[in-house]
Amino acid sequence: MDKDMIQDFIARRVAKELCDGSVVNLGIGLPTRVANFVPDGMVVHFQSENGFVGLGPTPAPEDVNPNIQNAGGQPVTILAGGAFFDSATSFGIIRGGHVDLTVLGALQVDEKGNIANYMIPGKLVPGMGGAMDLLSGAKKVIVAMEHTAKGNAKILPLCDLPLTAAGCVDLIITEMGVIKVEADGLHLIEINPEYTVEQVQAATTAKLIICENLGEMK
Repeated sequence: MDKDMIQDFIARRVAKELCDGSVVNLGIGLPTRVANFVPDGMVVHFQSENGFVGLGPTPAPEDVNPNIQNAGGQPVTILAGGAFFDSATSFGIIRGGHVDLTVLGALQVDEKGNIANYMIPGKLVPGMGGAMDLLSGAKKVIVAMEHTAKGNAKILPLCDLPLTAAGCVDLIITEMGVIKVEADGLHLIEINPEYTVEQVQAATTAKLIICENLGEMK
């Protein structure tokens, strides 16, 4: 799979975690693709921290409205019944615990559920956006990311980049598998059949606990 196909594969699997009627915030980059794979018949209220709820799928090029953009500056659609509001209201929703699920990318995640996703020391940092608020305010946190970066592991025993939040990640979904964060460590609960358990572990410096009923990632 090329990079585009990998990201769609991950986003499609994340979409299986959506629940009807839930309020969901999608981080910039890969997570925004999740809105394209909402199961038929399901209603999900996607919220964007720059001030609206009711985000729809990515528009076709000819349907782009330059006045409707998500927090990452990408063109999006707004569904019937959607609403626009100011940043104070948007962050009131997030900090008030009204977001059921947030899906974010990460630079690193570790076996304690810690996440680093906003800066690499020595590099220009545009800002962390709403990441800290979302990670502390959302009821469930999913990290959706490619398993490695240029061959380097991103799932570690302990993050060595500055943390965005500690002990908040519930689920990690990559192109190689689905990993659940538990008190005793990282449980591999699904695997992409294109890989072996040994290959997934080799790409993960944290120790993986292999589920007895290991499922097939689809």
